Amino acid sequence: MFLKTSFTTLIVGVFVVYVLHTCWVMYGIMYTKPCDSPKGDKCITPFLAGTPKLQLSIYTALQPNAEGGHTLIHKEDQFDVNSKFERVVNVSLPKKTRNNGTLYAIIFVHQSGVNPWQDPRKVHSVAHLTTYMVPKPPEISLISREDQTMVGAGSGPASDHPTSHWRSRLTLNVVSDHFIFDRDYLPSDVHRYLRVFQNGKKIVYLPLLFVDELSNRVKDLVEINSTSRELPLTISYDSISLGRLRFWIHMQDAVYSLQQFGFTEKDADEIKGIFVDTNLYFLALTFFVAAFHLLFDFLAFKNDISFWKQKKSMVGMSSKAVLWRCFSTIVIFLYLLDEQTSLLVLIPAGIGSIIEVWKVKKAFKIQVFWKGGKPTFQYGKSDESERRTEEYDTLAMKYLSYLLYPLCIGGAVYALIFLRYKSWYSWLINSLVNGVYAFGFLFMLPQLFVNYKLKSVAHLPWKAFMYKAFNTFIDDVFAFIITMPTSHRLACFRDDVVFLIYLYQRWLYPVDKTRVNEYGVSYDEKPKRKSH
Repeated sequence: MFLKTSFTTLIVGVFVVYVLHTCWVMYGIMYTKPCDSPKGDKCITPFLAGTPKLQLSIYTALQPNAEGGHTLIHKEDQFDVNSKFERVVNVSLPKKTRNNGTLYAIIFVHQSGVNPWQDPRKVHSVAHLTTYMVPKPPEISLISREDQTMVGAGSGPASDHPTSHWRSRLTLNVVSDHFIFDRDYLPSDVHRYLRVFQNGKKIVYLPLLFVDELSNRVKDLVEINSTSRELPLTISYDSISLGRLRFWIHMQDAVYSLQQFGFTEKDADEIKGIFVDTNLYFLALTFFVAAFHLLFDFLAFKNDISFWKQKKSMVGMSSKAVLWRCFSTIVIFLYLLDEQTSLLVLIPAGIGSIIEVWKVKKAFKIQVFWKGGKPTFQYGKSDESERRTEEYDTLAMKYLSYLLYPLCIGGAVYALIFLRYKSWYSWLINSLVNGVYAFGFLFMLPQLFVNYKLKSVAHLPWKAFMYKAFNTFIDDVFAFIITMPTSHRLACFRDDVVFLIYLYQRWLYPVDKTRVNEYGVSYDEKPKRKSH
């Protein structure tokens, strides 16, 4: 018991240190030391402090350095850094871009009336207007011959190759703060965006122009083909504070690093969705929620494994509920995999599936023997008290089957007739997962029924259960933050109801763990110490 407590305390301690360190790092990002030099010889002053007349010009080019020519697509003659605006322009696509090529946007902020290519006091940035991604496979009606014929003619091996997609949004920001930098404390993240010039004895920095790549979402992408002569581009501009700019630079670099480690455009898009159109206070809340979710996930897994590792009897436990939980967890994992859901959701689901398979092995007392490279399975025998629990379990499942099976079969047939899917496998997985999500909580009821019949809840892993319960409410918050299928989102709220019923039973049947129950088992037995 001492070792377990020490390990849990160590994990919580590491978690607290991690949170405090992250808060300190965030403070370092958000706070920039201003110049307080009395002589001002180390100060870098803003060009915007002189309220110059500025102009915004945006060009397109096939190369980031504009070799081979460039085309002006939009300009703001009276550009005010404090005025927010949104413009929609139609962009003509060159032939090379239409043939699975690329296109870049070159953005200039320069002095009004001066050619941006010749203005010595200009700032410019280059942004991708195209990206490569595997097209989403078409969804068809599986029983319609006409649709199957169309798909058979239209989809082929080429659909598995990345094709050029149009980024329909271009989001720009300029720092509106007249911040005076200290040359000795210049942040490294801002340094790459800083363009300075000498004005007498003063060092002046030009406007900080930032292209917000986080606002480029997968849902805004449009596939480019040979017939796409012209496509719309939404140009959005808003001013930004220095602290938010530094935070955005770090987040953008983090997403880029994930892509370098193998994250796809879609995986990165799920992370972008957390940051786009969200204020910093809500982002801070999201961070703390995610941190606690990670902690409770780990503690729940740890205590659940410890409980089942020590468990030698299935008295009071619904074995069918364990089997169903294993089946439903695997189905959900396959469904999330088929839907190409974020790795933030997919990885915990995969780990949970492995643990549930191990629980089934423990619950049914399955032993695996290998003979000649082939596995043989041996099942253990149940004692009298376990058979009594099994009777209650079977009775509860009998009542549920009258309701559950017709609903699941009816839902699958309805989906086959009226809905569209990528393949028969996709229909099968969707039908199974819809049954799991819609009626899966009914399979939690046999355990409630067993608790009711035994008038006891002492046999349940309450420590692991409470960690999972906390995570259930955290999942309710994440349901609105992380992109996931609607059915998976609704399932988060479904679990709240079952949790409340379990709490009611916990109150109704108080647990005295020091008392030996009707099966001769005490659930608070202290480990025997070795004699000296």
